[in-house]
Amino acid sequence: MLDEDDIPFIDIQQNMQELNTINTYLGGHAVSLAGLKKLLQLVDRTAPITICEIGCGGGDNLLALASWCTKNTINVNFIGIDIKLTCIEFAQQQCKTLHATWIASDYAAVTFQQKPTIIFSSLLCHHFKEAELLQMLQWMKQHAEKGFFINDLHRHQLAYYSIKLITKVFSNSYLVKNDAPLSVARGFKKKEWEQLLNRAGIDQYSLQWKWAFRHLIVYQNG
Repeated sequence: MLDEDDIPFIDIQQNMQELNTINTYLGGHAVSLAGLKKLLQLVDRTAPITICEIGCGGGDNLLALASWCTKNTINVNFIGIDIKLTCIEFAQQQCKTLHATWIASDYAAVTFQQKPTIIFSSLLCHHFKEAELLQMLQWMKQHAEKGFFINDLHRHQLAYYSIKLITKVFSNSYLVKNDAPLSVARGFKKKEWEQLLNRAGIDQYSLQWKWAFRHLIVYQNG
């Protein structure tokens, strides 16, 4: 339902706030931090870096990464890209402390004057059809200076019924109640990721299972 164009923004906002809670307590932000740390091994930490998220929503992932970077004295700028203008406007309000550029656009239409150091997506891939996902993988590979990482859902019956029960009991968002179990059902098995990455021409990657029912894909450029 979240992909539809006629959802009132107040409902989208509640959905994003609850997803941030889920990411915080079920380890979603920790998975993104693991991807960031792996790619930072390729980076000169004394120089400024740029981290770009496609499908950034309200910016909660960027805030989580920014908090860790601040604690570790990493000089970082952010780029948040989302196709929904309302999400970008909300992110601008929520993330006023970030050194960030916000772009309301289909990610594929975005061009950069200088490539971001790192590009990532979180809980975005399962929104795409296979051909669209292949295009996204190739775009991330082409536009990231050092590499990209993906944090997305592992399709599993236990994950499906667990999130269905959790959201039924604790969620006040009809979007979360509907979309969270559906998102798990549209997630990926490890073998499917391997096939997709192979078809996209991406071979220098790691693929790890992470709690709770996530996959972390990290591609290192060069």
